[in-house]
Amino acid sequence: MVPLSNACFAVPLRGLATLVLGAALLAAGPARAEEELRRLTEDARRASGQLLSQIRGEVTKEMERTGPIRAVVVCKYSAPEITSNLSRQTGMRVTRVALRVRNRALGEADPWEQQALLDFEKRVAKGEKAESLEVAEIVSEPAGRMFRYAKAIPMGQPCMACHGPTAGMSDAVRAQITSEYPHDRAVDFEVGQIRGAVSIKKAL
Repeated sequence: MVPLSNACFAVPLRGLATLVLGAALLAAGPARAEEELRRLTEDARRASGQLLSQIRGEVTKEMERTGPIRAVVVCKYSAPEITSNLSRQTGMRVTRVALRVRNRALGEADPWEQQALLDFEKRVAKGEKAESLEVAEIVSEPAGRMFRYAKAIPMGQPCMACHGPTAGMSDAVRAQITSEYPHDRAVDFEVGQIRGAVSIKKAL
């Protein structure tokens, strides 16, 4: 039996180097994964902030210029265009999703997004501010490794004209929403609630 104090010398130099390298790689693995997630999350934060800023800017400008009726139309056509352009610019799939959608063709949440939204709602119910909520992780999907990110979209006062209690909407606004979105469910929100989320996905 080799004494414990001399055990390391029982390993040939080449074998020892291999063991040391293997241990270093194992130690570096989690660190690399953490750095990758941090970098991707920073990119996603920038993209989500840019998306919300541009959409709010377009809708606010139309609200101030003509009022909520035309803002419904601008939101329907401008928001998808802004989102599509940002996806091309960043190389990530950028979308807006919700549990109560206005545009069923674009806003339906997948299972991962649904879980993120439900978690956001629970956290808001416990007192957290909606604007601070986000989640990011790297997951395995049938198509491979994916980076997933969701940033909560809080219901703000400017959005209440088209997403607030239907009892407080004008007949003209309700008619415009029904015309543009026959299957709309994105109403009767209160300020501070979770309206939806910016969802970002990237294949790795």
